[in-house]
Amino acid sequence: HTNASPLRPRPGPVFGGVAPGVIEDTLIYLATENEQYLSELPAQAGCFKDTQIVEFIFLLSEKWHLDHLARYQAVELLERFMIKQVEQICKSSRENVGSHERGEGSSWSSLNNQIYDTFVLRLVSCVQLASKVSLHYNVSHDTALKFLQSLKYSYTKQELLESELAVLKTLHFQINVSTPLAYVELLLEVLGHNGCLLPAKPLHQMCIQLLDFSYLTRDAIYNTLLKIAIENATPSKLQVAKFLTVKEDFMLLAVGIISTSVFILNPEHWKQVVEHLNSITGITSQSILEFSYAVLKHITGSTTPQQHSRNCGTKAPGNRILALH
Repeated sequence: HTNASPLRPRPGPVFGGVAPGVIEDTLIYLATENEQYLSELPAQAGCFKDTQIVEFIFLLSEKWHLDHLARYQAVELLERFMIKQVEQICKSSRENVGSHERGEGSSWSSLNNQIYDTFVLRLVSCVQLASKVSLHYNVSHDTALKFLQSLKYSYTKQELLESELAVLKTLHFQINVSTPLAYVELLLEVLGHNGCLLPAKPLHQMCIQLLDFSYLTRDAIYNTLLKIAIENATPSKLQVAKFLTVKEDFMLLAVGIISTSVFILNPEHWKQVVEHLNSITGITSQSILEFSYAVLKHITGSTTPQQHSRNCGTKAPGNRILALH
């Protein structure tokens, strides 16, 4: 294929057609995967989810007609690849310290340049790989090269293939990573199964819009959330470091996005949905409400969810948004 046009339209999720046993197994799988990822979280997690990087990936995905699943996967792939690459370069740098002192080996600046010089190429490779994982789209090498040439890069097709292979090898070929969208869609399925009669299609669409927004305003939302958690406008370095597991928690993000979507579309069902989400995930109503407050604050400046939280019977801080005093 010479174009990045869809091979076929990606069907939207059909809610209500999954067997209860499958729902339960998938929920357990995702919850376990999320907890394991958080327990092994690298200190650099989130460093490559800067707004400009995310916006670049989103715009490129739009240009190439990729769906939302592919764009989120591209962000997560690039993040995981870059962290591993930085770790490898740091390790290589430490190993070269002795030889460098003898006038041999690579300097730190040249190692640093490796990251900068290939960053856009690696980003494009991650978007290409994400398009392949989704199975509904195919970004050809010709299309990718044409785009890179438009940015004045003169890569060859061989270099593009080598870049893709470099990403695959660095990630040990584990590129089918879960995204927050998988958590959102599963929780919507569980809510429907539990009797929450909400309009699935509009709610799903609103969740995607808010998920896009949360990726693009990630730092602002989580800074607000941190200040709420510690009840202080100036968090310490230790508090910021401890808060990293909150920023990388896909289950918390998913329940927060669903809660906020329901608040916007079906406010009369909002309290019921928050209680259901608490029951399903174990994340306290307080934590869910605080997340919705942080998102809405950056959309409209609204403070309604935090005001309402007093009526939900949850006085203690959540098990996700910990008191970090």
